[in-house]
Amino acid sequence: MTEVSNGSVPMVELWRGGRLESQHRGHAVICDASGQVIDAWGNPDAVIYPRSSCKMIQALPLMESGAADGLSGRQRALLCASHQGAALHVGAVSDWLSDMGLSESDLRCGVQEPADIPERNRLICSGDSACQMHNNCSGKHAGFLMLNKHLGGGSEYVEPDHPVQRAVKAAFEEVTGEASPGYGIDGCSAPNFATSVTGLARAMAAFAGASETSARGAAMVKLRTDMARYPEMVAGETRACTELMRAMGGTVTIKTGAEAVFVAILPEHKIGIALKILDGGTRASEAAIVGLLVRAGVLDPAHPAALKRLGGPITNWRGKVCGDTRLAEGFAGA
Repeated sequence: MTEVSNGSVPMVELWRGGRLESQHRGHAVICDASGQVIDAWGNPDAVIYPRSSCKMIQALPLMESGAADGLSGRQRALLCASHQGAALHVGAVSDWLSDMGLSESDLRCGVQEPADIPERNRLICSGDSACQMHNNCSGKHAGFLMLNKHLGGGSEYVEPDHPVQRAVKAAFEEVTGEASPGYGIDGCSAPNFATSVTGLARAMAAFAGASETSARGAAMVKLRTDMARYPEMVAGETRACTELMRAMGGTVTIKTGAEAVFVAILPEHKIGIALKILDGGTRASEAAIVGLLVRAGVLDPAHPAALKRLGGPITNWRGKVCGDTRLAEGFAGA
């Protein structure tokens, strides 16, 4: 298998007319609950930004503080969400802020147009404007604000040296088992700490193997369970996270991150998965996670949610079949 200098390998391909048209390279790692690598493709030591795939890690300090004890399962799922900005998401964040005696202006995630089409149409037809609650990270930021109230920190909770973000960094390094080499500023203005693909898979395996015998274990169990139980809160209609978790009957928790990162938590198998597609292509990260979930025996490759992303026909605007997306030879059993 040909490799390039960064150690990446071909993972996902698009074929048209019997010819390879496009190829996506990347890295992927599977870890067991002890943190050991049990399978890998590409360079397991490649350092990446996990982006939103690590929101369940960012939620740990709040969960462990005791300040989140009154949250519902849907709110805990929203803590880890990259949501569509649909009415149910915006309403849930609005109610949460109100319960804390706060408002939209206390958020620091920035205004984002909703990806949810009905909500976008409502805004257009009513003449209303999008607000920070439409931001796909507003649930995570509501959690940051809740932790900040508990800690008594200043209003700029997204600053890297703020007590909230120091707590997030400490939890991140503990569950990845690595000192983070640095951070980048995410789309929502919070710092996003870098780690290796192995470190991210190790963290997901920690969630998969967690039990309620410790405060952290109990927090991990609640977060992974509620994400899988309320997949509509984690992403939204038409989105891979929501559709694939539904397809797996709530037995597996998955989460995407910007720039083609994807993770999976498999409690019954006690393994964690992390992958990164180098070119940042969402279609490739979705196909790759489907391939790995099928390989693990937790996703039916013939399920419509799986075929939508891997193996199903690509059709043009007239409905003609013109190609397909498939795994590259040598990746995930292909």
